[in-house]
Amino acid sequence: MARNISDQASIDPRAEIADEVEIGPFCVIGPGACIGRGSRLENGVTLMGHATIGEDNHLYPGVVIGGDPQDISYRGTDTRVVVGNGNIIREGVTINRASEKEDGVTSIGDHNFLMAGCHVAHDCRLGSHIIIANATLLGGHVHIHDHASLSGGVAVHHYVTIGGYSFLAGLSCVRHDVPPFMLVEGYPARPRCVNVVALKRNNFSNEVINSLAEAHRLLYRAKVGLVHAREILRANSKCGSEVEYLLNFIEGQQEGRHGRGRESRRAA
Repeated sequence: MARNISDQASIDPRAEIADEVEIGPFCVIGPGACIGRGSRLENGVTLMGHATIGEDNHLYPGVVIGGDPQDISYRGTDTRVVVGNGNIIREGVTINRASEKEDGVTSIGDHNFLMAGCHVAHDCRLGSHIIIANATLLGGHVHIHDHASLSGGVAVHHYVTIGGYSFLAGLSCVRHDVPPFMLVEGYPARPRCVNVVALKRNNFSNEVINSLAEAHRLLYRAKVGLVHAREILRANSKCGSEVEYLLNFIEGQQEGRHGRGRESRRAA
């Protein structure tokens, strides 16, 4: 089917644009852009550098994807941004392409919802089915696993990893890795309880939820330590795959520096 492209858009002839793409007025599409079938760009969207946008994405006014990384060590390497399918990216969101410090890709998975004014910095890796509310800022090299939710005005330190099915309360300062299945809040943010709402919505059993709640109690209230908590949970038959995933995540976090398991990559 035909594309619907405004006469008032500026599109480099080297850009690759699939069928059924809509591009509104005053969009600027650079030579390295690739836009998949069915994606819709409202007015004033800018794609810079090597920016690949998958299928059925909806980009709202003022979105800028593929700008240079905000890293003073960057020397102009031809790095990329890759956005998957079915994402909603609201007004004023900025997604920077990668630096030269990892594999050269900033990536966004599928079916994510990035609300107005969010910033995704260089080298970030976002999975799928993630919600990021207004004005939340991700530092460089942040990884977010599937089904995580971040409220408005959250600031995430670079190299932080945010586990799946976690929830970050509004205005939190996230300096440390966020364990999966947990609700974190505060300045700095700390795990407060299990993210029961998300687990129920995603059909986790009551048995799993109760086991995760017991793991949280042992680790963050009783503070028995990771090794002892694992022993207690296994002895009480509460160490299923979800709890093991949680414990392994925390073990990796503790092996890193400053509460961030991936912090060692900075020196590398």
